[in-house]
Amino acid sequence: MSSLITDLAYILTVASIVTIIFKRLKQPLVLGYIVAGFLAGPHMTYTPSVSSMEGIEEWSQIGVIFLMFTLGLEFSFKKIVRMGMKPILTALMVMGCMIGVGSMVAFLFGWSSMDRIFLGGMLSMSSTTIIYKAFDELGLRSKRFASGVISVLILEDILGILLMVVLSAMAVSRRFEGLELMKSLMELGFFLMLWFLVGIYLVPLLLRKAGRYINSETLLVVSVGLCFLLAVVASSVGYSPAFGAFMMGSILAETIEAENIEKVVGSLRDLFGAVFFVSVGMMVEPSVLVEYWLPILVLTLAVVLGQMFFGSLSFFVASGDVHTAIRSGFSMVQIGEFAFIIAALGQELGVTSAFLYPVVVAVSIVTTFFTPYVIRMAPAVCDRVDQTLSSHAGNLFRLHEDIAARRRKREAVRLSVLVRRRFVVEVLFQTAAFLTICIALAMFSFATLLPLFHHILGETYGPALCGLVTLLCLSPFIRPIVIRKNNSKEAQYLRSSNAGSRALVGIIITVKLLIGLAIIYYVVEFVSPLWWVWNVLISVGVLMLIVMNRTVQFVSMRIERTFKQNLRLREQQGATGYGRRLRGKDLQIAHVKVPMHSRWGGHSLAQLNFGRTSQVHIAAIIRGEHRINIPGGSNRIYPGDVLEVVGDAETIESLRARSTEELYKPQEAAQEDKHSMSIISVSLTESSPLIGHTLQDTDFRRRYNCMVVGVEDEHGHLGITQAKRQFRQGDIVWVVGEEADLSMLEMVI
Repeated sequence: MSSLITDLAYILTVASIVTIIFKRLKQPLVLGYIVAGFLAGPHMTYTPSVSSMEGIEEWSQIGVIFLMFTLGLEFSFKKIVRMGMKPILTALMVMGCMIGVGSMVAFLFGWSSMDRIFLGGMLSMSSTTIIYKAFDELGLRSKRFASGVISVLILEDILGILLMVVLSAMAVSRRFEGLELMKSLMELGFFLMLWFLVGIYLVPLLLRKAGRYINSETLLVVSVGLCFLLAVVASSVGYSPAFGAFMMGSILAETIEAENIEKVVGSLRDLFGAVFFVSVGMMVEPSVLVEYWLPILVLTLAVVLGQMFFGSLSFFVASGDVHTAIRSGFSMVQIGEFAFIIAALGQELGVTSAFLYPVVVAVSIVTTFFTPYVIRMAPAVCDRVDQTLSSHAGNLFRLHEDIAARRRKREAVRLSVLVRRRFVVEVLFQTAAFLTICIALAMFSFATLLPLFHHILGETYGPALCGLVTLLCLSPFIRPIVIRKNNSKEAQYLRSSNAGSRALVGIIITVKLLIGLAIIYYVVEFVSPLWWVWNVLISVGVLMLIVMNRTVQFVSMRIERTFKQNLRLREQQGATGYGRRLRGKDLQIAHVKVPMHSRWGGHSLAQLNFGRTSQVHIAAIIRGEHRINIPGGSNRIYPGDVLEVVGDAETIESLRARSTEELYKPQEAAQEDKHSMSIISVSLTESSPLIGHTLQDTDFRRRYNCMVVGVEDEHGHLGITQAKRQFRQGDIVWVVGEEADLSMLEMVI
């Protein structure tokens, strides 16, 4: 029998016995796995040992991939955005301070520069698993400060992925210059955005198209296959496979199958995750622990005291509440899973010393043991701080908080500032997204199509045809770079506000135009033998054709609409209570244009009976500038109308196909109407003008041209809002309206 199978059987047997004992002792299972690894490892002479560490390392690497994949499934990027700036600021401060603490301790012991950097990364993140368990055992999960700690832990896990990538880049280059680091971060941002955009566009389409053929077994195979595919791609471009697995998890987190994927993958994650933590225990060498007892002691004190001080300070800067800050900071006095992963990364790259791994494992075990006791100590420390602080100092703290609150409220009422900020952020994001896709398509075309066309058509016609095909592929993405947001409500508002805002809009539009022209010129210059002046003129002409072409506009809008639908699909279908009944399991709102020569023209909705023949409902008929919302059976349809239909993806696509078939003669598809009904959720912050008011007081429908369909409270319960119910901080308001009105609403409230 293969030694790999024998070793796996042995370590799983030992792990099962040890973890049962740890479960009975009410200790974290992670510690049980580490102890099991130590007992089954080569450094324990009194028990049998595995025969091949290489095979165990392969299994453990698979375990890391599954851990990162499921982490991505649990925490999507949209959740991070909704958290606001407070937890982001706290996470960045905590991690930055602890990286400095770890690096300083390593410097004092005279360790190498790579050991310092990696040790700082290992100490910068607390253990999500251990803190969850501690809160549950102490009955603190429902406390106010606990939710803030959990938010910071989520962000630390996400930032830990980015930290791993940066550390990998540093380890490969062995250089720490600012330009090198900036280059690495830009490359990371490029691949991060590219994989996310392409994945969100393609993966939900794949799952939706093949939905009828997918059961739990095939879903497991498909999801794991996608996970390992992106892990291989990430490894091929120089990043950790764990980074690719995390990215695929975050992509699948936005699909409607995310919860099912978590269930079917959960057993594999637990199995291979156990193998990983067992392999961590195998790295523990008693002689190393005895030799490095002083660094272990100092690092343990550095983690506990550093998190108590810097963690509390970071939470205080973000929240301004001393009690919340202390209880939060005292909850994070340990290092956990990510420390092992970063330590394994350093060992794999061969840039860290052999003693660092077992030292960090020892520190993790000791700090995990002390975590519940430090959490229990926090209330007493809060009381002591209250007694120590003088009334003058307390007044300074309260004054600081009052000034910050007044500043936030003053900024909240400055609509022009909010509109300007939102306009700039949206333009930057959309430009970066489309520019990333353009760069990727151009690189792919010149790497694959150019040699092929050159071989088939020769040196003259091959590059010309390659350039033409490349520009055709790029055109749906160049056009929105140049055109999108130029005439949006935000841009119109800024043009009418003041000279500075008008200048800002003009500068942004000019820069976008130059970016689009630069992309075209790069392609033309790459394949054209002409003088650069002629290439510039050709680029200007191509840009004008792209901007004015209706087909390019239509394709671009279809691509963008599909991406937005995929991105919002889980959010729309994840609502509970009234929101779920409103949207349905697979329902979505879409537009279907009635062609000019359609056989539907002149017929009433009762005659066409779309509900029976196509299984869709007509929510509105859009006729020019006139809208007929919730039309009756007597309303007639005319050529050129846009039907706003409600159905699932399959029935809507079937209706679209039917609309192009039932014609008196063929007709091209026309431009999508500018109106679009949608549903969003808005979280009310302390600066929201709705706080303390009711729907009746605010005259919500008339003022915002939107309708509130439900309010989700802080406990996650969603219900129909009463007209006299006052809005409270933390409420999540579900609103229906046109996209333009919803965008303005998000800026105001």
